[in-house]
Amino acid sequence: MDLLAAFRCFVRVAETGSFSAVAREVGSTQPAISRQIAALEAHFDVRLIQRTTRSLTFTQDGQDLLAHARRVLETVEETEEILGKRRASPSGTVRIASSTAMARMHIIPRLPRLLQRYPQLEIEASISEQAQDLVAENLDLAIRAGAIADSSLVARQLGSTGRAVLVGTDYIEKHGEPQTPADLASHECIVYTGGFGPQRALSNVWEFGGAEGTTSVEVHGRFRSDSIEGISDAVRAGLGISRLPIWMFTDDIAAGRLKAILTDWQPPRVPIHAVYPSRRHLAPRVRAVIDFFVNEFRLDPTVSDYASI
Repeated sequence: MDLLAAFRCFVRVAETGSFSAVAREVGSTQPAISRQIAALEAHFDVRLIQRTTRSLTFTQDGQDLLAHARRVLETVEETEEILGKRRASPSGTVRIASSTAMARMHIIPRLPRLLQRYPQLEIEASISEQAQDLVAENLDLAIRAGAIADSSLVARQLGSTGRAVLVGTDYIEKHGEPQTPADLASHECIVYTGGFGPQRALSNVWEFGGAEGTTSVEVHGRFRSDSIEGISDAVRAGLGISRLPIWMFTDDIAAGRLKAILTDWQPPRVPIHAVYPSRRHLAPRVRAVIDFFVNEFRLDPTVSDYASI
């Protein structure tokens, strides 16, 4: 038995809670994964998992082995890095999670340069408006905008994004243009219901900073969405006013389809982070990808922390 391969299989079964899910990941079958776990149990002469038709329950021996197996796999990867097997040119697949807008505007357009720099690297993108479970879905990292409330994740800031209050010119012709943040309370505002952690609960409370200090206003509207892309389309369609990343609408503003309003009152910038599970050793290939995006974002004024300097 390949003990390291069995450990990897066992850890992924624990993380996904499913033999079938692991089989799909590795291109195998559920009975083959089951046999590998059975061989691991026979090797240590213990029962690791109690199986029913609906769930998997780890025995105490199984929980103990899980902790040791994770440490063994992390040690192997650390050793490979120290010995230089991957230092010269990071290799393998890096699985990145991202929202649709972030992937379309800031990740995918930069991939040709990343892959040209590292010829042995492969990228797999998981694009969703919802927060993916990085461990259960076997993702190496996520690039997310907003505060990181999950204490199980390590976050490295890549940059930040400015936001603007945007509205279609057709809407202004019909309903007028708000002159202060307080005026938004009487307008149709399009509320983002996605996000992570506390952002979700406060999505209809918009904060602003200006010469007179900070203020906030509770906004309402008849259209809401958990998709930034959906909200963007709704603003273009004239459904209302929304607060969105300015970098998504440069062409619309230049063409006169949308207008940035309340420009004397700026919403706070939103940090952009690369996050990964805290209990995972950061593989050299993942570190190389994060370092690449740190440098890329620093050079882009729309998402750089140095934009105002």
